[in-house]
Amino acid sequence: MKIFRREGNPSWIVSLIPFVVLIVTLGLVIKYFGADALSGASQVALFFGASVVVALSMIFYKVSWKVFEESILDNIHAVGTSIIILLLIGAVSGSWMVSGVVPTMIYYGMKVIFPEIFLFATCVISALIAVMTGSSWTTIATVGVALVGIGTAQGYEPGWIAGAIISGAYFGDKVSPLSDTTVLASSSAGTPLFSHIRYMMVTTVPSYAITLVIFLIVSLFHEEADAAHVADISHDLKSAYNISPWLLLVPVITALLIIRKVSAIATLFIAALVAGITALIFQPHIITAVATGNMPDPSAGLSFADGFKGLFISYYGQTAVDTGNAALNNLVATRGMGGMLGTVFLIIAASTFGGTLVGSGMLQSLTDMLTRFIRRRVTMVASTVGTGIFANMITGDQYLSIILTSSLYKKLYHDRGYESRLLSRSVEDSATVVSVLIPWNSCGMTQATVLKISTMEYLPYCFFNILSPLMSIFISAIGYKIVRKSE
Repeated sequence: MKIFRREGNPSWIVSLIPFVVLIVTLGLVIKYFGADALSGASQVALFFGASVVVALSMIFYKVSWKVFEESILDNIHAVGTSIIILLLIGAVSGSWMVSGVVPTMIYYGMKVIFPEIFLFATCVISALIAVMTGSSWTTIATVGVALVGIGTAQGYEPGWIAGAIISGAYFGDKVSPLSDTTVLASSSAGTPLFSHIRYMMVTTVPSYAITLVIFLIVSLFHEEADAAHVADISHDLKSAYNISPWLLLVPVITALLIIRKVSAIATLFIAALVAGITALIFQPHIITAVATGNMPDPSAGLSFADGFKGLFISYYGQTAVDTGNAALNNLVATRGMGGMLGTVFLIIAASTFGGTLVGSGMLQSLTDMLTRFIRRRVTMVASTVGTGIFANMITGDQYLSIILTSSLYKKLYHDRGYESRLLSRSVEDSATVVSVLIPWNSCGMTQATVLKISTMEYLPYCFFNILSPLMSIFISAIGYKIVRKSE
């Protein structure tokens, strides 16, 4: 056991043991729990990994429990704001769905879906919905499913359709302040949320622009087909909701708050509050249905009790309203703040694992080992991107990939004098967008199942997801808007 006998921090070999244990445990979790891995099993795996760190450190290096306790609490304190933001995101997601804001955007978005620009329009619509909802999964599972039907009817290949949907959804998810992965990437790196989003535009906009050009060219050369399915979806939307351009004021107000650099917590709170008021005015029948579980006559009035109960449920709980259309049922079904508790659980578990790594000195040892091979800025960013992709492959989950990559490189970026936003951008350019391209990853498995199109079939056409990590490395190579603290 010579490797354990050394002064100071554990060796990098010892420091890798908890990661190996974690990877093996997560592999078993993915094998036996599948899509339900994030319901709690992955979090338990992180706690198990943390226990390995503590055991090795206390037995062989005589690190006191007090050190671990303080380190863990420091990590949890650092993500406290993110937890509040995530809960508010849940409230915004629920209220925007119930109020008809998202359905209205879909309705008007459908007006531009013509065969000649279908892939282009699909990518744009998916992006808009993802920005407003903060969820690529919700976008793909709702409007994405509808768009697959539309595209198929128009004669497009399934891989191209899925590629356009996923490219747009992940772009929107990536730049949305409502996105849990965006919040997680910024908080893990210690970057303010809106600062992170603005900095990502440097790499994200060029990748998305190139993607749109590709889809536009392909669409223009596609033969026209029947688009009657669009009219059916539009009709179903208008039948289920009171569609009005006035509802678009909610995202407009939210966008103005973001532009004015109002804090994320205040912005999300106002967005949820305004959407709640809008729901009471425009969608009283939906509010009643949420409160009672039954869809009433649209002409029926809204009682105070149903309004109060329905509004609060839309903020915190599950909403399931039968609209007569399966796709719309999925759209209106939300989980509110309660739906974010799994992610909150994950953040706390990951903060615990990261805290033990810091307290034990293992993270420092791994960082020092990496530093030996990283000499230039482009190498550092490329290593970060590569680690994010590799972490997705070995853990099978984007959340864990974000957390592990950020934890591993955070000190290195700080010591080299680079801003935390460079780290958070590099992590999101890789760990977030590449997850859906890996068949055994929770994202890849989910989207392939939802769209009924295999991961390998749509992978070549997810141009945004492929370009993002490459663009991140390219921008770092030319040094555009990359500033060192010493400069």
